[in-house]
Amino acid sequence: MKSLLKLVAPVLLGSTLLSPPVYAETPPNMLVVGFSMNNILTLDPAAITGKETVQVLTNIYDNLVALNATNRSQVDPQLAESWTISDDNSAITFKLRSGATFASGNPVTSADVIWSFKRLMKLNLAQASFLKTHGFSAANADASFTAPDDQTVVVRLPKKVDPQIIVQTLGIVGPGSILDSKAVMEHDKDGDMGAAWLTNNSAGSGPFTLGQWQSNERVTLEQNPKYWGEKPAMRRIMMRHLAESQSQRLMLEKGDIDIAYSMSAADLKALEANKDVKIQTNGGSGFYYLAVSMKDEKFQKPKVREALRYLIDYQGLNDSVLPYFGRLRDRPIQTGLLGALPNAGYKLDVAKAKALLAEAGYPDGFSTTLRAISDVPFMNAATAIQATLAQAGIKAEIITGAGDQIYGAMRERKYELIVGRGGGGQLPHPDSNLRAIVYNPDNSDQAKLTNFQGWRTSFYDEKINKMVDEALIEGNKDKQLKSYQDIQSYYAEMVPAIQPFSEVVDSVGFRADIKGLELNPSWSTQLRTVKKER
Repeated sequence: MKSLLKLVAPVLLGSTLLSPPVYAETPPNMLVVGFSMNNILTLDPAAITGKETVQVLTNIYDNLVALNATNRSQVDPQLAESWTISDDNSAITFKLRSGATFASGNPVTSADVIWSFKRLMKLNLAQASFLKTHGFSAANADASFTAPDDQTVVVRLPKKVDPQIIVQTLGIVGPGSILDSKAVMEHDKDGDMGAAWLTNNSAGSGPFTLGQWQSNERVTLEQNPKYWGEKPAMRRIMMRHLAESQSQRLMLEKGDIDIAYSMSAADLKALEANKDVKIQTNGGSGFYYLAVSMKDEKFQKPKVREALRYLIDYQGLNDSVLPYFGRLRDRPIQTGLLGALPNAGYKLDVAKAKALLAEAGYPDGFSTTLRAISDVPFMNAATAIQATLAQAGIKAEIITGAGDQIYGAMRERKYELIVGRGGGGQLPHPDSNLRAIVYNPDNSDQAKLTNFQGWRTSFYDEKINKMVDEALIEGNKDKQLKSYQDIQSYYAEMVPAIQPFSEVVDSVGFRADIKGLELNPSWSTQLRTVKKER
């Protein structure tokens, strides 16, 4: 028997070596998506922050309208089949489509729509700032949102503003998400309007429902059998927390996952040669930036902030760290939007930075902390900036962690330096960038305007607030364009608390047999259109 095994073993080994590798394959009716979920802290649309949560909720909740994936200036119908703007630009009237239901089976009515908007304003959570900045509030919500009948919603603008930007805002996941009021209020707890329950439950009318969320592990979405639109091809979507880019790459190559949302530039580049994998890159929203806290005495000094401007290797970061993630941009308005100026042309200039630090009273530099979430490309960008800061004597200790640790500190205004991502851009309008990154109508700690990066940095400038407000309501397009150019020039002169070094682009890797995937610049990539051709 032993002699027989000696004869057979080499044959078995040889056949194993000659056989092609056997790859895993995800089920034909289940989509498996990998990305980092470190920044998913809640699934309540009113309270969310960050693109990762939007990627989940866009498949669960519908809005009145949707922002088009390929034409950023186009707004498409969703729960509303049509809308009109009054002649005096003071009101928008939406007509709801017939037959739409929530996952519970409850019909979608105008009462649910206005309840969702009023809930948003009353709870005053992160997403409320999108509407608060245009004058909406808990106090005027009853007058602002009305329902003349079950199929009609009227939104009255509390102050003069371009109505189109309000329509666009209602297309964003978060401020525009429509909730099943009856289902949510069944779980009202001590007047929280279902906030605790919605942390890990859903009440939408979208193509999928929330099956399960296990923090930093997985999110499972189940096909909504009561979905009013075209039935999705996938019965289930499994979203897996894969913080390591290499893990996403290896699993994508093996077929263990179908889509990978957050891979490093190196791994995306390596996959370009794999015939079984495709890479898609599309314009994104917002910026990668270095931000200071102006609660810190050092960073209140313009010379110190200006020194930091010249301690960023803009070209080097974009060439080595941000391929597939960003492209060089050092202005606060994204390329291609109304009035966007060419880059200012800032470069790494250590000698100039040292001179500025000496003028500010720090000839030998100083010690500080630099925060960055532990995902790509943030850590790589933070490490690169740490090195260039050190060349001018600034010793920056990197603090890393999940979103609640890093962005949580920024929202509480308890940090020194941070490498972040944000600055609006979900709306195809320069006001979206400026409201997020520049504007701060109330700098008090009590205001808690956490969705404004300007507020998070404790940056406040009354003049620029006024310039942003006036540009938005300017009816003459040529004058409006000039206004946005003037804002960018003034922003550069004052030396801001946030210095962009790249504007976001989004890249995704996916198996070649995946069809119908289309990245949306507003982060709202719809998976209901995805199919597998096998």
